[in-house]
Amino acid sequence: MQKVVISVLGLDRPGILATVSEALLAQDCNIENVSQTLLQSIFGAIILVSKPAALPDEALEEALGAALAPLSLAVSVKRFDLAPAAAAARDTQPFVITTIGPDSKGLVAGITRVLADRGCNVTNLQALFKGGDDPLNNMMIYEVDVPDTVQDWKRTFNTGRYSKPSTEFEGRPC
Repeated sequence: MQKVVISVLGLDRPGILATVSEALLAQDCNIENVSQTLLQSIFGAIILVSKPAALPDEALEEALGAALAPLSLAVSVKRFDLAPAAAAARDTQPFVITTIGPDSKGLVAGITRVLADRGCNVTNLQALFKGGDDPLNNMMIYEVDVPDTVQDWKRTFNTGRYSKPSTEFEGRPC
């Protein structure tokens, strides 16, 4: 069996996952992991699948495309040679970082740069922007693996520079 990553995008409606999973089963594929979400009314899924080695990636993409065409969904199949988990493993601690406040250009870029510069890996990001005049209606939730080498995470992430309500981030207006 070979591993492929399948992405599916389009307007949300009932039956998308049922159609995808049935089409994969018809091609003798097994779903190993799924990450699926809605972004407003847009459905998005990333699916890790094991497929028979004899099944060409192009044939799988064509079969999925035919099954999903009535739902007007875009599909892509890409093969990945996954490195063993042990090779990529490092000592980290999981953290959840939540930001609440008004939306602005560069907010995600600024926060993720601070994290990346400290060797932190964002493993999941959920942004909920309801709009309107109340800044408390906007929230981002970052799931982050912080390396054990970050000695003083409280000082790193809880300084006034990052945690207090502000109209500036890293000296730039937000």
